[in-house]
Amino acid sequence: MLCPYTRLVLALPFCFAPLCFSQGNQNDRIQLAPPLMQVQLPPKDASPQELEKRGDELRARKEYLDAIDYYRAAIAKQPGAPIFNKLGIAELMIERYRDAGRDFNRALKLDRNFAEPYNNLGVVDYKRKKYRSAIKLYKKAIELVPDSASFHSNLGAAYFAKKDFEKASQAYAEAIRLDPEVFEHTSHTGIAAQLVSSADRAHYEYVLAKLYAKVGDKDRSFEFLRKAMEDGYKGVNEANTAPEFAELRKDTRFAGLMKQRPPSLPE
Repeated sequence: MLCPYTRLVLALPFCFAPLCFSQGNQNDRIQLAPPLMQVQLPPKDASPQELEKRGDELRARKEYLDAIDYYRAAIAKQPGAPIFNKLGIAELMIERYRDAGRDFNRALKLDRNFAEPYNNLGVVDYKRKKYRSAIKLYKKAIELVPDSASFHSNLGAAYFAKKDFEKASQAYAEAIRLDPEVFEHTSHTGIAAQLVSSADRAHYEYVLAKLYAKVGDKDRSFEFLRKAMEDGYKGVNEANTAPEFAELRKDTRFAGLMKQRPPSLPE
């Protein structure tokens, strides 16, 4: 059993493109930077449900190691696919990839139709840069729950990492169709996917600007177009002729943005 006293957990690296993992409850929030706290050991007389609830509270407060204690105590009394999935999430948040993968697989052994562990195993493979495997797992999750915006977003991130920008755009477009705010959920049931370079980040932002323009969301399109320019996307002049930006070009903000040319944008 882990020490019940003050624990310091290192935060995950700073990231850019949204990549979500889930436990089935879309209102569950996963944070990235843990604080210092003192937590009591799981009481022996607590019910599995009480232990799980306490684990959820600790994980919401970013006390991942303590949450792991409570989830394991609950599992010892009453194992189940959802709680193995929650345990895997807590382990993933502190980069215990092997442990997380093991517990996501345990969840699947108990319920082969549970979409979230497939998605979460995809996150593990993504973090290990096993993009081909991650894509297969995301597709399996989508097969089970086709209307999950986060699953499609993850699939897009994996394709983007492989530099298959056409398929990435298709996956991102479906994610936006299902949830226009999917890329703003930076701490909502998810973590972020690292992009390998600032050029990739700028390209990613330009792709999102184009997708939001295509669905008529001008404000978000302008937001990501500005970010792409500030991060040095070299193909930004394509926006002057790309059909996706046709309506955006009618907006006075477009001419102002293109004329402004943020200082960090290389000539």
